[in-house]
Amino acid sequence: MSQSKKEMMNRALSAMTINIGKAGVNENVIEEIKRQLKANEIVKLKFAKNIARDKDDYIDEIVTKTRAKLIDVRGHVAVIYKKKP
Repeated sequence: MSQSKKEMMNRALSAMTINIGKAGVNENVIEEIKRQLKANEIVKLKFAKNIARDKDDYIDEIVTKTRAKLIDVRGHVAVIYKKKP
């Protein structure tokens, strides 16, 4: 990773936020995350409070399927990064 975590977190302040609701993660959500990563490199994922207990599993699934890197998790928000090809 050429950028520091601090630089990426600063970029994440204005990054696209994708809300993950009670339906959880499905293929449509994964495809949208892939599109946003391709366009912006950094995406914030905000998890609904009622699925917060499953958040870690969802994050693992998203990171695996999108081949992104988890930058940070704070509360119900995760930040992921994938360098543009």
